Amino acid sequence: MKLLVLLLGFGATALRAQDTRTVTEPVIPPSCAVLPARLSVIDETQPDTRRIQQALDTCAPGRAVELNADGPRSAFLSGPLDLRAGVTLHIGAGVTLFGSRDPRDYDVSPGRCGTIDQSGHGCRALINGDHVAGAGVQGEGTIDGRGGAKLLGQDVTWWDLAEKARAGGFQNCPRLIVLSHADNFTLYRITLKNAANFHVYYGNGDGFTAWGVVINTPKNARNTDGIDPGASTNVTITRSFIHTGDDNVAIKAGGPTSHITIAHNHFYAGHGMSIGSETYAGAEAIRVTDLSIDGADNGIRIKSNITRGGPVRDVVYDDVCIRNTKNPILMDTHYTASTGPDRDKIPEFTGIVLRNVRIQDGGKITLDGYDDRHRLGIVFDNLRLDMPDAVKWFVAYADVHQSRPGTPNSCFDKFVPMPAR
Repeated sequence: MKLLVLLLGFGATALRAQDTRTVTEPVIPPSCAVLPARLSVIDETQPDTRRIQQALDTCAPGRAVELNADGPRSAFLSGPLDLRAGVTLHIGAGVTLFGSRDPRDYDVSPGRCGTIDQSGHGCRALINGDHVAGAGVQGEGTIDGRGGAKLLGQDVTWWDLAEKARAGGFQNCPRLIVLSHADNFTLYRITLKNAANFHVYYGNGDGFTAWGVVINTPKNARNTDGIDPGASTNVTITRSFIHTGDDNVAIKAGGPTSHITIAHNHFYAGHGMSIGSETYAGAEAIRVTDLSIDGADNGIRIKSNITRGGPVRDVVYDDVCIRNTKNPILMDTHYTASTGPDRDKIPEFTGIVLRNVRIQDGGKITLDGYDDRHRLGIVFDNLRLDMPDAVKWFVAYADVHQSRPGTPNSCFDKFVPMPAR
């Protein structure tokens, strides 16, 4: 390990490279249609898919389809829905939109969803948005993917399938929300829970805002990532609370990915604030600020390997508080989950700055560069270890620059309970 003291001013990396938009708190648009709930108890024979979809199809851009409670009736049941450009799905307070338990509702091709095979991706998502600029999912209500409920006609849950796939193959389970080429998309104040697979994937877009989102899924629910933006630019995830069974946030770079802001968030169980594992198209200009990580497997994490690696650079973490986390800092260029036969996509992580990061207890810090030609370049600008003797280090092929200690960032009000909603 090369341990160097910073030159004066080296740690003053500007926070200019985040989301280039001016992001303000969203406003739910006026309704084009208000649909009253018909169910107080879920009845699989009475899906609401058709009437919700019809309302989305006929709504004018700039307006919202609103799902509302009707007295004791507050439940909607749906299979896959397709959003429309400029149209918001507004889920009202006290309302829950439940995902169908029938795998046939989600089939990409007949009979594939709800199985394990060698290719995966056999299910449509519950909420789908393809080329839907200006759309959104908003409101004080909940979307429940029912990942822990048994599938119709099978004695397994979606999460059981994911566990069985550890022995080989890929589970075909529906994601909760999948967005592709959906510029200027907004998630606002919605609660997402019990996804069968990823909660939110946003890809190939310019402009994504998640504001005040609550994601709450058990920590043992495999492959239930919170929010995964990839191959996109101008992304902001803010004021959100994420407890899940995989990455809390995972920034992916299967296409060029840049100008991302992760600010004022709270993470709980999960696999951390991650970048990767796909980084082969390059991830850069990423800013993570005012973050608490409490009870996760990993904290600040960048992961890739020779089958899917590439450049990750210009990434700044500032004002981060971590506790009760097995791997509070994990820079991993030898991530174990390989894909494909190619072995020429070498991970290279440089320009990584950790400023005012505080680890309140023990754990393992891993700084793993790929080799001597592709070294990890990382700066610790006021990294604070409250219990240094409880921290284990693994360092290989890393150029580590460290500033003189300053005043530790206060974690006094960082760790808060998950919201009740």
